[in-house]
Amino acid sequence: QTQCIFDMERFERFMEMVRERGIDQRVHILAGVTPMKSWRAAKYIQNNVSGMIVPDDLVERLKNAEDPKREGVEICIEQIKYIKENIKGVHGVHVMAIAWEEVVPEIVERSGLYPRPQK
Repeated sequence: QTQCIFDMERFERFMEMVRERGIDQRVHILAGVTPMKSWRAAKYIQNNVSGMIVPDDLVERLKNAEDPKREGVEICIEQIKYIKENIKGVHGVHVMAIAWEEVVPEIVERSGLYPRPQK
């Protein structure tokens, strides 16, 4: 299971290396995603949480949003859809809605994870 992923390009490069080594065939990788409530939360993670990279454009998107919480949910849903459609080798996602658990059902349904996808 990864930490919260905010930089999809970097995660794609990581997964490329994982696939090159065949690791995705030996383990199930869960991508961690987190809806953020505000640009301040994104900025805090960007500046203070080691190992998590939050792109500036994501911070600005939240900062410029009319409703930052709604935008945070939208970004999370977009990220899940992007991972599902574009990044091979990921076996699932872990939605980490820190102190905001009530948004998980909406995120899961709107991202196409419920009902559970069939192979």
